[in-house]
Amino acid sequence: MNNNEFWDDIYKSKKNDAVSWYVDRLDVSLKLIQENCPKKENSIIDIGSGRSTLVDDLHALGYQNLTLLDISEEAINQTLQRLEKLKISVSKIFGDISSITIQENLYDVWHDRAVFHFLTEINQRKKYIQNLKRSLKKDGVAIIATFGPNGPDSCSGLKTIKYNEQSLQAELGDDFQVLGSMIDYHQTPFETYQEFMYCWLKINSV
Repeated sequence: MNNNEFWDDIYKSKKNDAVSWYVDRLDVSLKLIQENCPKKENSIIDIGSGRSTLVDDLHALGYQNLTLLDISEEAINQTLQRLEKLKISVSKIFGDISSITIQENLYDVWHDRAVFHFLTEINQRKKYIQNLKRSLKKDGVAIIATFGPNGPDSCSGLKTIKYNEQSLQAELGDDFQVLGSMIDYHQTPFETYQEFMYCWLKINSV
């Protein structure tokens, strides 16, 4: 089973609140996006969007230029069905962020909650970072949330890499400047907690 099939199977077989990462509202992400991207016309891409309601809430706040990217076509299709009922229009990209190539200078905000920590191979991380540098606009901001230092070693049976602010910046490289970071404790639907590290960064000016 390849990665696409693995995640498709999860989204086909499990209800929304039957996965550990589920939350009905991504309050931390919404706060950081509003603080770092006050202009509602700016473009935002949600990496590993899954079935998240982030796009619904951003649209309700007035953001219109929204793109969903996920490795699972099933996840995006389920989201699109929900958005169609709400008459919300978004762009979509099906694909693995660690293997596809995104166009240049498209996005003011790159948001990723819980994708980067799944990239356990160096080549996967290199491709991700290439896409981040390529597609983020000059003054854009990347908001990346990974498992924190005391977070889980695995999720959905897959190994993960845990980060703090320093190790994430070291992985992304000197081209990025950290604007801020914070620890958040996500309560899963199973009444357990997962430590997440949120970090927001921009590309250093040449």
